[in-house]
Amino acid sequence: MSGHSKWKTNKGKKLVADAKKGAAYTKVIKEITVAAREGGGNPDTNIRLRTAMARAKEANMPSDNVKMAIKRGTGELPGVVYETVMYEAYGPGGVALLIEALTDNKNRTTAEVRNIMSKKGGSMAGSNSVSWMFTKKGYMLIEQANTKEEELMTIALDAGAEDFKSEGDNYEVTTSVQDFDKVKQALSAKGIKFQDAELTMIPSSTVKVTGGDAKSLLGLIDALEDHDDVQQVYANFDSPDDVMEQINASE
Repeated sequence: MSGHSKWKTNKGKKLVADAKKGAAYTKVIKEITVAAREGGGNPDTNIRLRTAMARAKEANMPSDNVKMAIKRGTGELPGVVYETVMYEAYGPGGVALLIEALTDNKNRTTAEVRNIMSKKGGSMAGSNSVSWMFTKKGYMLIEQANTKEEELMTIALDAGAEDFKSEGDNYEVTTSVQDFDKVKQALSAKGIKFQDAELTMIPSSTVKVTGGDAKSLLGLIDALEDHDDVQQVYANFDSPDDVMEQINASE
């Protein structure tokens, strides 16, 4: 599991958290709107839209909000036009960061992301400096207590999964973008529950960070993810579980 995936899981950053529900709704609505604009309003043929709608369901977003976001994306309703922007950067410990944002004002968002990086010990990087390290994949995280390893591995690989790993208290399943839904549905049909299931950017290699670098890096990632326009932050770091737990407990 990448360090960032561990951090999200350990912190328990659920979309349903009351304090962040409004912000979570805003980010999901943006994603649905852009997905519908770029790939059409039919989730059966638009995997990005289908994934965003699944996130909306996890966040208990009212279906009317989802429908309106889709219609704004397809042009059936007026609305703000969002632009996808990818920022490349380095964090403490030399960790590569890929930051995905949706914004209606690129200059404002760029300035604000740059400011966060400066304050939190990161630095912006040029185009293609770090993006080559990441590949878009489907990713599923499943608690070991919820299923048997052999059964899970057989179902996942038979459905088209590319990789299966046992990591700590969890199993990780990696798929191609095209096979993500098929594998997810095959596992769901057997009653298997997910801690996380998403399309994400998987790094080709990771950088181990500990101590002060780990704390600074995770503070930077949290600050970026708290920004209204930032949808995702991908990072190629890894840290021991005990380091993650100590930092989480200290917050």
